[in-house]
Amino acid sequence: MTTFDITATTAIVTGAGRGFGRGVATALVGAGAHVIGVARGAGQLADVGAQLGARFTPVCADAADAATAAHLIDRYHPGVVVLAAGAAPRMGRLTEQTWESFSENWNVDVAQAFHWIRQALQRPLAPGSTVIAFSSGAALNGSPLSGGYAGAKATVRFIADYGAGESEQSGFGINVVSVLPQLTPATDLGFAAVAAYAAAAGVDPDTFVARRGAVLTPEQAGKAILEILTAPQHRSYGLGAEGLIQLP
Repeated sequence: MTTFDITATTAIVTGAGRGFGRGVATALVGAGAHVIGVARGAGQLADVGAQLGARFTPVCADAADAATAAHLIDRYHPGVVVLAAGAAPRMGRLTEQTWESFSENWNVDVAQAFHWIRQALQRPLAPGSTVIAFSSGAALNGSPLSGGYAGAKATVRFIADYGAGESEQSGFGINVVSVLPQLTPATDLGFAAVAAYAAAAGVDPDTFVARRGAVLTPEQAGKAILEILTAPQHRSYGLGAEGLIQLP
């Protein structure tokens, strides 16, 4: 796969207002990139912009909308696209879900991966560009208290792999990678999931977290993305506090 110098590169990061997306945007700006940060929360984006300065351009939009992907790719011609946006699943057992709550991550997380990776290949992005989609460790291990979340995240990984294969077959030189982070209380989504699984296990959240070992932070996620961009060697990675792990 082709690599490139991130300095002065334009990057689009979805979900940039908080969590892993914010950690990635911060890391990319620190590495010299100009980041187009996409999120639905204008207030969160303004806060990130105040922190990161002129190298961060906020865009208040729905990352799961096909028109958003098409418009921003055409306008900014990014060398990096990081898909970190996603819906927070309704926590509850299968019998407590409705189809609407169960399918929410399919309508957001899967739709986002489909639209952006499809657009990146159709344009196509320049050789050496990289698209990174955040999946989840739940894609490997399941997540019985979060509806369709685990299945949706597994599909995000599949879409990224399909995109990587199409790029190789077409000679585009576009790197398409999925990252599967472990459960962490350091993001809003992870905090709610930890609380739910701790309650199901009959322990307090701190005890549940301590049993799982070191906690993955958004800052560590940002550093991991920079590592992938520096020398992408694989299509899919697990991500924990200890760093990246290549997945088969």
